[in-house]
Amino acid sequence: MNRTDEQLVQQAKEAFDASVDKLDATTLSRLNRGRQAALAEVARPNYTWMHWMPATGAAAAVLIAVFALRGPGDIDVISAPASDLEILLGEESIEMLEDLEFYSWLDALELDGDGDLG
Repeated sequence: MNRTDEQLVQQAKEAFDASVDKLDATTLSRLNRGRQAALAEVARPNYTWMHWMPATGAAAAVLIAVFALRGPGDIDVISAPASDLEILLGEESIEMLEDLEFYSWLDALELDGDGDLG
């Protein structure tokens, strides 16, 4: 913080302290009771999450059973050619994505014809 910020913080703190000093006993009592009620609410344990514990346990057991019954060969992995990965990881990938429609059209032309673009 620079010097002006420190002065502003100090002035705000002094103004706040002065306003607190001017509060009457009734207001201070209400503020204290509100503070105590808030602290009691925070300190009270909240057990609503325990209502979901049986359902969560059952769901976890089902997921474990599904993964255990499926063998490692049951998972299909889509592999991309190395050239596609090089394009995506390259520095020019953003420009290529901007012209994606053009590249799609170009790829369709190459597939429809006999490979001769001219």
